[in-house]
Amino acid sequence: MSLQPTQTYVVPAQTARVAKAAFPKGTLCLQLYDRLETIFQDQDFAELFPRRGQPAAAPFRLALVTVLQFVEGLSDRAAADAVRGRLDWKYLLCLDLEDPGFDHSVLCEFRARLLASGAERRLLEQLLELLQAHKLVKARGRIRTDSTDVVAAIRTMNRLERVIETLRAALNFLATVVPEWLQVTVPVAWLERYGRRAEDSRFPQQETERTAYAEMVGCDGYALFAALYAESAPPWLRELPAVETLRQVWVQTFLPVYEGGARWRDKADLPPGGQYINSPYDPEAHYAKKRAHTWLGYKVHLTEACDDDLPYLITNVHTTAAPTGDNDALPAIHMALAEAALLPSTHLVDTGYVEAKRLIESREAYGIDLLGPTPGNHRWQFQQGHGFELSSFQIDWEAKKASCPGGKHSAHWRPAIDHRGNAVVNITFAKSDCSACPHLTQCTTATGKRRSLSVRVQPLHEALQAARQRAQTEEFKAHYKKRAGIEGTISQGVRAFGLRRSRYLGQAKTALQHIAIAAAINLVRLGAWWEGIEPGTTRVSAFARVMQPVAA
Repeated sequence: MSLQPTQTYVVPAQTARVAKAAFPKGTLCLQLYDRLETIFQDQDFAELFPRRGQPAAAPFRLALVTVLQFVEGLSDRAAADAVRGRLDWKYLLCLDLEDPGFDHSVLCEFRARLLASGAERRLLEQLLELLQAHKLVKARGRIRTDSTDVVAAIRTMNRLERVIETLRAALNFLATVVPEWLQVTVPVAWLERYGRRAEDSRFPQQETERTAYAEMVGCDGYALFAALYAESAPPWLRELPAVETLRQVWVQTFLPVYEGGARWRDKADLPPGGQYINSPYDPEAHYAKKRAHTWLGYKVHLTEACDDDLPYLITNVHTTAAPTGDNDALPAIHMALAEAALLPSTHLVDTGYVEAKRLIESREAYGIDLLGPTPGNHRWQFQQGHGFELSSFQIDWEAKKASCPGGKHSAHWRPAIDHRGNAVVNITFAKSDCSACPHLTQCTTATGKRRSLSVRVQPLHEALQAARQRAQTEEFKAHYKKRAGIEGTISQGVRAFGLRRSRYLGQAKTALQHIAIAAAINLVRLGAWWEGIEPGTTRVSAFARVMQPVAA
């Protein structure tokens, strides 16, 4: 579809007259146009379309509809119907009353264009740029960030179901692209095994029989690989995504044995969760666990401005793989805020984002005060309250020595790298000093051993210690109370916008969904701000409300 971008769009006179008469008190769509006009412009998406060919629908309208359908929780078909039949939508989209709109499939094609061009973030970026011009969002203020889990749009399968479904998905794909080749290559007996969706109830339940059945499936997969890699097979078949996924799943699940056999891997021999493929239909969806909660899918981080004199608007949304730690996502969040010219002066986060190197990076690279509680001290000396934990030792960085509470100096100072790749210093004391020390039981529970310490390098160690001391002050507690509001934003996203369930397959499409949701939340909050509606507070149950005076 070709595009000849229009410079400006204006609501047709008849549409404006009828809409104002039908909605004398206004609606969100009417408010948005009256205050912000069309929000998007055709020029924002011009490079997504060629200059010649069949005329395309105006991309500013497709972008607006993509956001509006998340405002109201509509499918593509329902959103296209709203364009045709909703008076307030026609007003915002600058359409004549007689305009028939477009087919719903155009929205899917538009999303594909956004993803193919890497332009999906413009749905939020263009809105934020406009809001900056209207002084509704600003840089060097105060922001807060938190994350939540996102469930992928796939069903949960056990190992055997996953293997069979992966082979079945590859066969279905091959049947679409090379049906004649598949007919002469695959045994007819496979129709019974892989013609239907994998269901655990149809498979053997005894462990030995189940393993034998799985290894038979493994042999079938290796037979298919042999056919795909034969000289008579088209070479490009090996590069198909379904075939590559099949290869990876077989590597993760089976060990090849002599003469084409397959051995079922033990559970202890499986790859970590970040590499394990759980479904052939969404290989990027991984398992993750947070405390007692587990899920299969992704994780999304929401960042919103929280200055008291402005509306609370989302300034960044970042989607990651489910096992990705919060502190690992922080650099990408700050980089995106820097590119949008929306870096804050104070960033309120929870413990998961606070790490010594993040404290330093935030301050030195971006001038951000990263404010949040430090990770807990889980050493038994600190937990029991009567032992000598790290803060009880004096460290002389220049002399490369440490002094214990008993006045003894360390014997060894060795730079090292810990299991997370951080630079640390391993410090040990002399066994002769420790064994004779009357405070040995407060240092180590191993009889006859010596005390050892593992500390981060000086800048990281000092940054973490300073953050821990700061977290105990009343000033910190007063500032940090503001972070709790991001929980309400996540709750709004989950309850009203479907934030926690992916509509689409794959991380890129899920990220596009989250960007559209963030823009939708901002539009809804702008409407509330213009109407003078204050943000809600945490709801208190009737029982808690009645009992609070008694407890006090």
